[in-house]
Amino acid sequence: MGESMDMQMWIRALKAARASAGVSQERLSEMINYSTSLIAQIETGRRRPTMQFATACDTALDTGGLLAELLDMMNRKESPSWFAPWRTVEEQAVQLRTFQPMLVPGLVQTEAYARAVLTGSGLHTPEEVEHLLAGRLARQELIKGERPKLFTAIVDEVALRRVVGGREVQRDQLTHLVELSRLPHVRLHVIPADAGPHAGMAGGFVRATLPDGDEAVHVDGVFGHVVDRPDAVDIVKRMWDILLGEALSERASVELIEKLVSEL
Repeated sequence: MGESMDMQMWIRALKAARASAGVSQERLSEMINYSTSLIAQIETGRRRPTMQFATACDTALDTGGLLAELLDMMNRKESPSWFAPWRTVEEQAVQLRTFQPMLVPGLVQTEAYARAVLTGSGLHTPEEVEHLLAGRLARQELIKGERPKLFTAIVDEVALRRVVGGREVQRDQLTHLVELSRLPHVRLHVIPADAGPHAGMAGGFVRATLPDGDEAVHVDGVFGHVVDRPDAVDIVKRMWDILLGEALSERASVELIEKLVSEL
């Protein structure tokens, strides 16, 4: 994927700042606690920088906030701007892990379910709904295309019981999950409702593992954001392990989903 002209300019600005400060990629890695391989990927356009990365570079290279300002301007041109950094990450990932407490994860939503979610928010015009829906369905090629990513989802039972778009839409969505669970690269786990409070109640997230082993996280919210600071990623990894421990096995999870289908 070729980077945009704006991204090329941003990369040139980063390289110029490094050159002016006499800082190599290796030295910058030590200064901002990001891997050298990640810095190299960003400087060759294979990874998109996050605002955290830009801010860290501004501090290390004493640029007066220039890199963060340029990145913010670039993000504002894209729609939705807050999701742009994650698109590049998930496309390059070899494995995606997601936890969702309130709804079925976007990458495994049916078209009808996704449309109901986007419409039900009340935040989008009909035209915007169709635009966002098309983007979401296109992204599903990440796990349904010729070279699918390894995909694991942990979903709260509450999300599966929430009727979205009506009983028929919800039934078709749950049936779709059962069908996807048969794919060798897809794993589904459900946290049962009787598990009580758990580590994921604050919100959903997606973990992406890149080819070099680095990880980035997309934290959900009204405006989602990408987290790639090693200490923050480590916290999400621990949360994932705790949630997986609370979840049912794959077989028991699918059996529960099938039971919910029969109840609709």
